[in-house]
Amino acid sequence: MKLILPVEVADELVPHLPTEAEVVRVDNEGNLDDDAINAEVYFSWFFLKPTTLHKVLAAAPQLHWHHAPNAGVNHILTPIYLERDLILTNGAGVHAIPIAEFAIAFMLAHAKQLRHLYAMHAEHRWQRGFQTQDLWDASVLIIGAGGIGQEIAARAKAFGMRIYGSRRHPKPLLNFDKIVGVNEWRSLLPEVDYVVIATPLTSETKGMIDAEALRLMRPNAYLINIARGAIVDEPALLQALKENWIAGAALDTVFTEPLPPESPLWFLDNVFVTPHCSGHSPRVKERSLALFLDNLTRYCHNKLLRNIVDKNAGY
Repeated sequence: MKLILPVEVADELVPHLPTEAEVVRVDNEGNLDDDAINAEVYFSWFFLKPTTLHKVLAAAPQLHWHHAPNAGVNHILTPIYLERDLILTNGAGVHAIPIAEFAIAFMLAHAKQLRHLYAMHAEHRWQRGFQTQDLWDASVLIIGAGGIGQEIAARAKAFGMRIYGSRRHPKPLLNFDKIVGVNEWRSLLPEVDYVVIATPLTSETKGMIDAEALRLMRPNAYLINIARGAIVDEPALLQALKENWIAGAALDTVFTEPLPPESPLWFLDNVFVTPHCSGHSPRVKERSLALFLDNLTRYCHNKLLRNIVDKNAGY
């Protein structure tokens, strides 16, 4: 069996591969160090470019299974890719813990007004009677109650929050007070204090947080996006923030990344922008390699792989 492995982690993986495995290394430009014509397994790495992906596909006509470390695969499902009948698995769950912690950090930063407290500290200003809010008994709607959404819910429940969620196939889930289907989440917007976007980017979710959705939210509601920037209609969000339809937003992802220095989002007092770093953790690589190796064992024994992507649904 021949595998195509990213140069970033190939040496770490080799000692854990089956003894008969052959390895072809690929760099982030798609350059291969050996012939991949009979390769059947491809493990790509983070920040995969379409040009790199397409070079690998062209070099490996017998490819059967592709594992991507990302949870989101919208950048992979190109027309060229979809022409191939490949099994695609993703890294869903690998980033769930750090992202969930980041979502809670965003809520706490808003509720406890950390921006203002940091400013007061810098000014050496002691202000008595400074007002903050509790997360206890506050409500949150998690749009996308998958692996990441469930990790957020587990942590939010520990703070005593009321937790609502939406998912494609609704069913009761641990820590959620209510789960609705994908077409019902808008009805919950007027009821919640926080809205967390944790759904994959697909043709159905692109721009779903539009002016109508933002108008439905409470004036004190806070929007958190730890998914993909294109899920939010950015011009509508800018209007909502400038005109105080909502209290504010924490955005770990935006439509154009990196966010241009001239973007109005940088200049709004009720916006907290972070550089798409919520999934970062020193343990991400460890978890990514463990997931791939577990799936490789399953693949070698003809067992069902974990995290198979429905390419029609986009996740």
